[in-house]
Amino acid sequence: MTRSYPPRRRQPAIEMTEEEEMKLWKIYKKTSDLDARNKLILYFAPVVKFVAGRMMVNMPPNVEYEDLVSYGTLGLIDAIDKFDITKGIKFKTYANLRIQGAILDELRASDWIPRSIRKKARDVERAIQALEAKLGRPATDEEIAKALDMSFEEYAELLSQISGTAMLSLNDVWYIGKDDDEITVGDQVEDTESTTPDLQIERDEAKSLLKEMILKLPEREKQVIYLYYYEELTLKEIGEVLNVTESRVSQIHTQCILRLRSKLAKERELFGSL
Repeated sequence: MTRSYPPRRRQPAIEMTEEEEMKLWKIYKKTSDLDARNKLILYFAPVVKFVAGRMMVNMPPNVEYEDLVSYGTLGLIDAIDKFDITKGIKFKTYANLRIQGAILDELRASDWIPRSIRKKARDVERAIQALEAKLGRPATDEEIAKALDMSFEEYAELLSQISGTAMLSLNDVWYIGKDDDEITVGDQVEDTESTTPDLQIERDEAKSLLKEMILKLPEREKQVIYLYYYEELTLKEIGEVLNVTESRVSQIHTQCILRLRSKLAKERELFGSL
């Protein structure tokens, strides 16, 4: 069963103009004033709730929404402390990654996914990898189910069971090259045109590879990835767009992640171990 908690809109707990926000940033970065820091935390708190809510969609029953918010708040505080206002990037973009990372770190530390579920996810990944290597194209749901010696209905149920593992997915950070340069698969959904002259060759090659993988996904999976990670729709909203149920969107999303992970497994020398 999927659960969808968060409102899409992130309304700030306190109102402030861009000028007022920048003033707070300058005060905090120059003087480490705790009052300025606390106001920034309060102002960006809705971002934590938004991220935690979206991640909650595929979590198993033993994971509480309030815990995700708590983990994410630590990520927000860390992001505020480390944010460089001279870089010219939006804080929300930076904070999203740090909040997601903090939540995922805590979930990994608590070993929240049972071993049996991890094994099932690996079995599906291996089946997809072997099947697509043989076919030379993305395998269909029915072909994957057959390779696993399951009916389509049994395979759909399996995807629902392992949907939680998909959270360790497009939000994962892959460290590449020197100077802790980092990339997430999710970064590649939005095809930005911005370039930085000092980006390393390894980073460019990695981004190209990840974009290519996403572009080669089956059309329905590509739509789900775009709507979820770029348009930031909930699974329910995506279901309304695609005219399918919310649970079916969750299954498509999970299969897509497993497909990408099976491909990324071939590139461990580039990205590091999973």
